[in-house]
Amino acid sequence: MVVPDDELRGPELPEGVLGVNTKTGELTEWHPMTLLWWNEWRTSPQAQTFTGTDWSFLVDTALMHHAMWEKGQWTLAAEVRLRAAKFGATPEDRARLKLKVDNPTAAPQRPAQAPGGNVTDITSRKARLTG
Repeated sequence: MVVPDDELRGPELPEGVLGVNTKTGELTEWHPMTLLWWNEWRTSPQAQTFTGTDWSFLVDTALMHHAMWEKGQWTLAAEVRLRAAKFGATPEDRARLKLKVDNPTAAPQRPAQAPGGNVTDITSRKARLTG
C-alpha cells in the first residue's frame, strides 16, 4: 500500500530530446499536456516505488505522449495506454497490479458544524448578506 504525500519525485523531462524548431532555431518545448501528464506521474503515490529504469521507461513514453498531442499521432495512444498501465494509471490497472493507494479523504467526514448548532437555511443566509 502506498499513501499519497504530494512529494515531487523523479527527474524533470529532459531538454533537447525533441530537437530544434526549424522556424525559430530554438529547442522544441514539451507539449503542455505532456508536462501535465509527467507532473501527475511525479506526484503520484505510485512514484514512491519507481526506480531509475522506471523513470527511463516513462521518459520514452513521454516522447510518445508528446508526439500524440503535438503532432496528432493518435495511433500512439494505445501504446501510451499500455505503458501507463504498467505503472497503475487507472483503478483497474492498480487492482491488476495489486497496488493499493490509500485514500485518506475516503474516510467518513465529520460534519463541519454540529447538528442542531447555529445553522440557518440558505434563503435566510442570502437575505442577511444582501440586506
